[in-house]
This record gives sequence, structure tokens and C-alpha cells, in this order.
Amino acid sequence: MEKEFTGLINQHKGIIYKVCHLYCHEREDRNDLFQEIVIQLWKAYANFRKEAKLSTWIYRIALNTALTSLKKEGKNKLSKSISEDDFEIPAMEITENEHLKTLYQAIQQLTEVEKAIIMLYLDEKNYEEITEIVGISKTNVGVKLNRIKQKLSKIIKNN
Repeated sequence: MEKEFTGLINQHKGIIYKVCHLYCHEREDRNDLFQEIVIQLWKAYANFRKEAKLSTWIYRIALNTALTSLKKEGKNKLSKSISEDDFEIPAMEITENEHLKTLYQAIQQLTEVEKAIIMLYLDEKNYEEITEIVGISKTNVGVKLNRIKQKLSKIIKNN
């Protein structure tokens, strides 16, 4: 089971890296959060019933762990604007693009839950998957996504 779990983590570590980079700016904080997410995944692994997609299950645990960690700390660990470099994942290239930088800076200004929803949307998760991960209704996902898009548009327009 341990070998299977290690392979699973290696196969889906990009999801964990994205969540860590979204909620922690400092490398040390990202490493701590990565470890905490892996610990929580390990604790939950024996109870994973495979009713949801594996990536959905990983996203849910990773996001819940990140949000819980932020609540425990009592503050948001991001101290400066994020950039596309913060989202760099091994074996994944992000091209230099001013529009992308602007988008990431706008995302920085969203609430923690809004960041999670837009990250999942940008990762091409459908409404059902977002519903499963975030724990809100499909209708609420649609409403929140529309509001987030409007909010991002307004932020970008004002900058």
C-alpha cells in the first residue's frame, strides 16, 4: 500500500504543488504545506472509496488542508503578489506573458475560496468536479465563477 501511495503522489504531485504555490509564497512555507498535504492524503488513503476521480479527491484534501492551515496560522502567508513563476511545476513550462502575470496578480486579490474555485476552473475542471472538491452546489459554482470572472475583470481593468 505504501508503494502504491508513493506512486500516486509522484503521479499527481503537480496538483499539490499548485495548491502550495497558490496559498504560500515562501519556499519553506510551501514545503511545510506540501508535507502536511501528503500526511493528510496518507491518513485518508485507506478510506478512499474510489467513488470520485483520484485527482478530485487529491484536490479536495489539498485545498482543505491549505485552508485549514491558513486558519490555524491566522493570516495569509502570501506577502507579495504572485507571478507565473510561483505556479511553475516540474516538467511544466509557463511562457513569459504579460497577460498571465496580470491575471495572477488579480487572482492574488481574491478570497481563499475564490482562489480555489478559479484555480480549478483554470485547470479545466467541470462544474461537477468543482462541486465535489469545494463542497458547494453546481448552481453556486456557476454563480461564484461568474462573480469571480467579473471581479477579476474589474481588478485587471483598474490596474
